[in-house]
Amino acid sequence: MSQQSPDRSTASPPARPDASMSLLNNVMDHSLDDGYAEASARRRADGSAGLPRTLKSKLGLAAGLVVAALVVTLGAAEARISAPVVAKEREELIDRIDAETQAADTLESDVDELRSDVSERQRKALEQHGGDQGQLVALLAGATPVEGPGVKLIVDDAKDTDQGGGGPRESTGFADTGRVRDRDMQRVVNGLWESGAEAIAINGQRLTALSAIRAAGDAILVDNRPLVPPYTVLAVGDGKKLVTAFQDSADGQYLQALKESFDIRTSISDQAEVRLPAAPSLIVRTAEPKAAGSGAADTGKDTS
Repeated sequence: MSQQSPDRSTASPPARPDASMSLLNNVMDHSLDDGYAEASARRRADGSAGLPRTLKSKLGLAAGLVVAALVVTLGAAEARISAPVVAKEREELIDRIDAETQAADTLESDVDELRSDVSERQRKALEQHGGDQGQLVALLAGATPVEGPGVKLIVDDAKDTDQGGGGPRESTGFADTGRVRDRDMQRVVNGLWESGAEAIAINGQRLTALSAIRAAGDAILVDNRPLVPPYTVLAVGDGKKLVTAFQDSADGQYLQALKESFDIRTSISDQAEVRLPAAPSLIVRTAEPKAAGSGAADTGKDTS
């Protein structure tokens, strides 16, 4: 009995390590799509393949640089051409400003000289036509300097000027009520006159019966001259009596209320001697009878 040989089947080949990555293998083996490859071959056959993309980019960049260099060169050339013209115009403008400044300074000097001359003539006229009371008239008119015992009153803004409204100001129109206002100084001056002051000056500015204390923005003007705080008020008179009378007056109490409510800084003291200058300019007004038969005499209005 013949023995059959055992059945030996052929073993299958071993699997590839990358068998599970068929998609990646296909991408690696065919990096260029067949359609793109065919189109590229067709362009090469027609002779229209063109320049490589990198070369086109380089040429475009070079062209842009050339255009930019051309623009910069033209701008520099134009600036160099126009520079002398601009410099000339600038020099002419500076010369005009200097000339106008000198002219304004000359006019201002002339005005000061004329003002001084007019003031001196007015003072002499007051002294000559005042009769026995010439000195008193000149003193009351502010035509002459004056010195003697008196009072020194200092009024200054509060350290913190951002305080609320109300109090003696009775108005919310002031943004910071810690600032000294023109009407505050008006009341101070009127209170000193009422208390018996014979002459008054604020920061060296002599006051007369026609002086005006006004405001321009945040500045206080006395006869159109700006003053800066602290405001030093000098008054000629009996120092002790003047201090007491002012503090007891309504205006003195008003100033005290400003100090208590808004921290406005004030101080008052009697002085053995204070010196007040003459008023810088005077306005003289006179009244004289006119000749009989004139229109003014018939109506009874005899002024000049």
